[in-house]
Amino acid sequence: MTRETEPPIRSEIAGRDMDQARAMYEDGYNGKGFDTEHSQSDFAYRYTITGDDEMTLRSSMFLGSIKGAIQPENEYVVSWITGGSGVYDLNGDELPLQIGRPAMFPTGKQFEFEFEDYRQNLVHFNAGFLERVAAEEEGTLPGTLEFDHTAIPEATALLQWKNTITTVAKTVLGGEATPLLRSEVNRLAAVTLLSTFKHRGPQLPEQLLAPRNARLRAAVEYMHANAELPITPTMIAEHADLGLRGLQVAFSRQLGTTPTDYLRGIRLDRARSDLLNLGPRETTVAAIATRWGFAHLGRFSASYGERFGEKPSATLHR
Repeated sequence: MTRETEPPIRSEIAGRDMDQARAMYEDGYNGKGFDTEHSQSDFAYRYTITGDDEMTLRSSMFLGSIKGAIQPENEYVVSWITGGSGVYDLNGDELPLQIGRPAMFPTGKQFEFEFEDYRQNLVHFNAGFLERVAAEEEGTLPGTLEFDHTAIPEATALLQWKNTITTVAKTVLGGEATPLLRSEVNRLAAVTLLSTFKHRGPQLPEQLLAPRNARLRAAVEYMHANAELPITPTMIAEHADLGLRGLQVAFSRQLGTTPTDYLRGIRLDRARSDLLNLGPRETTVAAIATRWGFAHLGRFSASYGERFGEKPSATLHR
């Protein structure tokens, strides 16, 4: 199925069964340790999703109290409550939510939350989509974006975000939009998110900004975008419209390394990000090494130590 014919997503789940509600939220947000209790309100919940594979607009109502830990995967999420109360807690760093003020979910990290009698709006962006837009708009490499969930955007930026989401919602929620219109409003929302919320992403080496190195830049961007896949120097060269020898020479002259070593460095950086964002209760050094293609744990630890000046186990236990 092509991007143009991908069907829109529409769903609604509602009811008064607290056990069903807890299971739905825990499963939908990669959660654990959820605890729900009745409040002074008569219990009810409702959760809606509208959008497509790039972006969805969601609403959540939960008349009761709910708490636990979540770590959404392959998504960037911004939300704001319109009623009730809520707080995020990342390793003791609490962020009380204010009605009407949007806040990013902590990026790639498990965090705890506690909400009561709340109504909430959310925008979920597919990770690959938002990272691609960021690379195109900001001239960075495609890769993980790290949002500062504690940063408070300026008033003018928040107003622009509110106005944009109002426009986007009219299109997404208003009926059958054409694939082109859906694509345009998705991108509008993504660009506005990036301009509103403080973040950082992978940066290009300065020498790759020169027009004469456009093919080398294409190779590096391809490596960042596909680091989790079993790509080879031949595949990288073909993507950049270079011969294998030309690729090797370009990396040597401009970056002082080989394509294989550069790709290994990208994967080490991704492994470090995972080790920093997770904890010893969620993963192991061996699991992270395997995920990023390092079959020999001892060699992984040695390469990691050489690049970052500490053992991967030390990073994991921070």
